[in-house]
Amino acid sequence: IQETEEKKIALELLETEQAYVNRLHLLDQVFYTELMKEAKTGKTFPEEVVKMIFSNISSIYQFHSEFFLPELRKRMEDWNCNPRIGDVIQKLAPFLKMYGEYLKNFDKAVELVTAWSEKSPPFQELIADIQKRKVCANLTLQHHMLEPVQRIPRYELLLKDYVRKLPPESPDRGDAEKALEMIFMVAKHSNAAIAEMERLQNLWGVYQRLGLEDDIVDPSNQLIKEGPIQKVSTRNNSTSEKYLFLFNNMLLYCVPKVIQVGAEFQVHLRMDVDGMKVRELKDTQFPHTFLVSGKQRTLQLQAR
Repeated sequence: IQETEEKKIALELLETEQAYVNRLHLLDQVFYTELMKEAKTGKTFPEEVVKMIFSNISSIYQFHSEFFLPELRKRMEDWNCNPRIGDVIQKLAPFLKMYGEYLKNFDKAVELVTAWSEKSPPFQELIADIQKRKVCANLTLQHHMLEPVQRIPRYELLLKDYVRKLPPESPDRGDAEKALEMIFMVAKHSNAAIAEMERLQNLWGVYQRLGLEDDIVDPSNQLIKEGPIQKVSTRNNSTSEKYLFLFNNMLLYCVPKVIQVGAEFQVHLRMDVDGMKVRELKDTQFPHTFLVSGKQRTLQLQAR
């Protein structure tokens, strides 16, 4: 008999899940376990590094191998009398938030693999040895590490397709639509987690360039724009090089340091964005100038 479109997609979900669990097994039970064993006994590289590379892969592996895959398999075996997977995917969705941790850590993890392969011959040899095995299919550790990153978008695509192919009267319709909505939210959640992490990293970078002035370091700030600017001094008709950082709540007016030890800039003035006004000036001598006036003081600045 001809299999229905939706059953084909459900079977594809099961097959890819089986392959995915094999890949997670390789990451957790082979790479992680063997590197950890060497770190403990050989003391040739730190256990901490191994933990940082694999993040929470063990939880992800256990969840998929002990819960999601068996549930999916059971569903597909009873498909003819109970054609549905929506309810199982609804149970899966909340657990996918575990991926946030893994995704946030991913870039750092790949960097660590590269760095320690250069630093520690035993580390590199052990990875090379595992990569030669048949189970690795000629692919690198980094390649396998990418799998969990790509899995959630894959669920989303398969499920979208599944919902599209379901006949309107299918008993799985309501559940499948709800499941898709949940997966969509998780995908958004993990993207948001990555974006938030990048924002904080950039912010920290800015704070370091400013010399970590206590009253400026605040994780809720958002950097909007930064760049060099000329300060116009009408007293002696000259301009001097300054640098601005505009945050959502304040403008930092800085002087570039000549000797850059620690910080690149010294903060000369903080102006609250609240109550700040900007006015363009028509000055023939200094084109592209504008006035920024705030509670603290007024500055005449010239852009490029």
